[in-house]
Amino acid sequence: MGKLNGFTLKWYQALFSNEAILNALYYTILVAIIASIISTIFGTITAIGIYKMRGKFKKVLLNINYLPVLNTEIVTGVAIMSLFVFLRMDFGFNTMLISHIMFCVPYVILSVLPKLRQLPDNLEEAALDLGSTPMYAIRKVIIPQIKPGVISGFLMAFTMSVDDFVISFFNTGNGVTNLSIEIYGMAKRGIKPEINALSTIMFGVVLIILIVANKKDSIIKSTAKK
Repeated sequence: MGKLNGFTLKWYQALFSNEAILNALYYTILVAIIASIISTIFGTITAIGIYKMRGKFKKVLLNINYLPVLNTEIVTGVAIMSLFVFLRMDFGFNTMLISHIMFCVPYVILSVLPKLRQLPDNLEEAALDLGSTPMYAIRKVIIPQIKPGVISGFLMAFTMSVDDFVISFFNTGNGVTNLSIEIYGMAKRGIKPEINALSTIMFGVVLIILIVANKKDSIIKSTAKK
């Protein structure tokens, strides 16, 4: 067992010189941001549509939406891969992005639906009676009311995308990798200390964001009380 002889920043310097890790980090963040935005838009629209449905078709759609959540990731990953093979798509950035959107959308729907159920039944009707068009009522009345659920869905999608390995592994191509795949490849040869440095930086960034968000929330609440 090695002894702790002191602290050093050389592994942080090595991190920013490691093109493989930086490339994996770039694709991880890029795919997560794009997939989160697109899945949040599609998921919110789909959740509103499901909420307005009635009858057995609504239950069927809800059960279908549960499938990617309940299925093991390897089943979902292989299923999506088979779809890309059937469509004869070249595996790479686009297939990874589409696969991330596909498995993130159900989580957004499940985050938005509870907020829709909390809305008064006549809220949209009141907006329409006051002269709003259906689209204007959704944009200006419904979405602001379900905003916490939309934000939760976005954060959930972003977290799932960054954390994913199995689905990414089956649906990526040459030259496109993310951190989970890169770390998996390193595990066979030994994890490099640069990964520890990157983990520390990511942890620090998330911690700072949480502190800033909590401070901002506290300021807003204190201002509202006054």
